Amino acid sequence: MPIALGMGSVGLMAFLWSMRTGQYDDLDGAAERVLPTNAADAPLHDKTWKGDEDHHDMEHTSDRHRLSKGQEEGNLT
Repeated sequence: MPIALGMGSVGLMAFLWSMRTGQYDDLDGAAERVLPTNAADAPLHDKTWKGDEDHHDMEHTSDRHRLSKGQEEGNLT
């Protein structure tokens, strides 16, 4: 019981300190500072997903490479 009262009083003191120092004055400021102010500052992203297509093409490329190697080896023997 004394440990719970001690932890509660420490939490209350931390909350009162944060209120007194103005930690909760500008709640939207940090969220707005994260966003770019104009379009020139915005990062450029390619919004098309090409992961599966690239992987699919890579499989076909490797299959073609294996076939051409096999055909070359078959021609040599």
